[in-house]
Amino acid sequence: MQNENEILKALRALADPAYQKFQSGLIPNLAPETVLGVRMPQLRRLARSLRGTPEAAEFLRRLPHGFYEENNLHGLLLCGSRSYPETVAGLDRFLPFVDNWATCDLLKPRAFAPRPPELPGQLLRWLAASHPYTVRFAAGMLMTHYLGEDFHPAYADAVAALPPGEYYVDMMRAWYFATALAKRWDDAFPYLQGGALDPWTRRAAIRKALESYRITPAQKDCLRALRASLQGTSAPQP
Repeated sequence: MQNENEILKALRALADPAYQKFQSGLIPNLAPETVLGVRMPQLRRLARSLRGTPEAAEFLRRLPHGFYEENNLHGLLLCGSRSYPETVAGLDRFLPFVDNWATCDLLKPRAFAPRPPELPGQLLRWLAASHPYTVRFAAGMLMTHYLGEDFHPAYADAVAALPPGEYYVDMMRAWYFATALAKRWDDAFPYLQGGALDPWTRRAAIRKALESYRITPAQKDCLRALRASLQGTSAPQP
């Protein structure tokens, strides 16, 4: 593999037409012709074979990409780095080109796992972006890394304060608070009781939480009662 064209040729060789049709149905905002149909295990193997090579470095320098799988491969290569500054710089370049929930949600940077002290501030900066998938990514990272012992109310406040109306951001807000209910009930439940969240997001968070085995029966009773009180408060988003 000497250049990006060779990487794309490798992706085309892995494409499965039947899987392409299935995958396109999961990401309806993408044009089907931009989806090749490469399964994630194959993408991960390709990323492992490329990681650390000059070909990978060149591929990461080239944006935008034309295909969904190229973006996914870019994300996998980027998130394999253990360098926090390198990862942040790479995400600053890449996130504005992320155009769907699936690519967004596969971004699990290895460099973030130790929770560097600079990370919360960086996530809050991304949370303030105008690009919806940058915002979704930042909220997802706050959910992944800061609902445990490093939780701070300011992080939950920032997610709650996101303006409603962008579907994939709204869904992440609901996912964040459903997870917060499972991990930090006493901190999270007041957000659903008060006016911090719009009714649609509250209902979505309650629905997700009721499906969780980590929520106790007594807590689920509280959530059902709260859900009943929200009936008819607003129409759900499309």
